[in-house]
Amino acid sequence: MISFREIEKGFRHLNLNPQTPVIVHASLKSFGDVIPGGAGTLLGALTNCFYSVMMPTFTYKTMITPQIGPKNNGMTYGIKHHANLMAEIFDAKTTPADKQMGALAECLRRHPKAKRSLHPILSFAGINVQSALDLQTPFQPLAPIQELSQRQGWVLLVGVNHTVNTSLHLAERYSGRLQFLRWALTPGGVLECANFPGCSEGFRDIEPYFATITRRVMIGSALVQAVPILQMMDITLELLRKMPLALLCDHPGCERCHAVRQRLAH
Repeated sequence: MISFREIEKGFRHLNLNPQTPVIVHASLKSFGDVIPGGAGTLLGALTNCFYSVMMPTFTYKTMITPQIGPKNNGMTYGIKHHANLMAEIFDAKTTPADKQMGALAECLRRHPKAKRSLHPILSFAGINVQSALDLQTPFQPLAPIQELSQRQGWVLLVGVNHTVNTSLHLAERYSGRLQFLRWALTPGGVLECANFPGCSEGFRDIEPYFATITRRVMIGSALVQAVPILQMMDITLELLRKMPLALLCDHPGCERCHAVRQRLAH
């Protein structure tokens, strides 16, 4: 087993300013050994080391697919009737984060000191990041990350790779890469959500470009990587300007990456 103190010591070994805000993506399974207290212990170690902690608490289960919509929008319309019937209405106070967000994100959402943004699909939760959360709108889903970058924030990848690094989508947005429209159920009805990001499966290719700016530490069997958001954004933007097709996945069925390629071909 790995103890609370060992986890805390590992985070401190990254030598980040405790006042530095962090956006965290984590996998409990990456630690291999059982963590006594599970996600609560990991969250406690994070909040002991960092004053401001934020995580994505996305809820794709609130999404619906319309019968028709704009062209080249990275989706096929009219084929998810059953999924539409099963879609849930978003409530920031009660709707749990989707399971793929991880146990830690849901643990943070439930923390008595945590606040959550109101985006019905791409919400974030955090402690001491209220100003960042308040900036998010249905048209600016990544505004909380932008705020953290301006505060010299860092991305913390705990046992996961860059395919879950949501901050890279902000660099895509800045580069002018195609963004999408999606729709979600809310108490007020169906809400159109603009600037929905693309696929992240190709993000694994970015790691070598961050070699000189990444701080790393092993905590048990989990590799923890810390990357400064501003420098990460600059490097990613430069890459996308030189190679507009960079970081797209090669899966033949990926509608969003296909849509981006179509846009760039015209």
